[in-house]
Amino acid sequence: MTKRRRSSGDPVSLRDAIAAVGRELGMPPPDELSALANAWPEIVGGRVAAHAAVRSVRDGLCTIEVDDPGWATQVRYAERQIVGRAESCCGPGVVRSIRVVVAGPGSGRERSAKRDPQRGAERPPNGVG
Repeated sequence: MTKRRRSSGDPVSLRDAIAAVGRELGMPPPDELSALANAWPEIVGGRVAAHAAVRSVRDGLCTIEVDDPGWATQVRYAERQIVGRAESCCGPGVVRSIRVVVAGPGSGRERSAKRDPQRGAERPPNGVG
């Protein structure tokens, strides 16, 4: 399929314009990013997904934001599994590696897990999914 060069007067759909900017920034196509976001609970498991969310994907590097340092460690240890499961869901090359960041206190990220004073803070499990 050949790409036709548009003259400056031809209209461009918003979807095409966003996709072009995303390519320039090293982002995957919107459909692949959407597939990753929708499959996230399947990729990492519901328990981890409650504490970790995809923040961005750029040049195959998936930045994951977690709500606690313990979950950051858990997600980092599971990088191979996460990349492999993401490849199964989204195709090769969309996610080649991960970077994990812990949400700061003023980040606005609402913590999904409710804290129970009787139990204490919920702890990361011994594996993803």
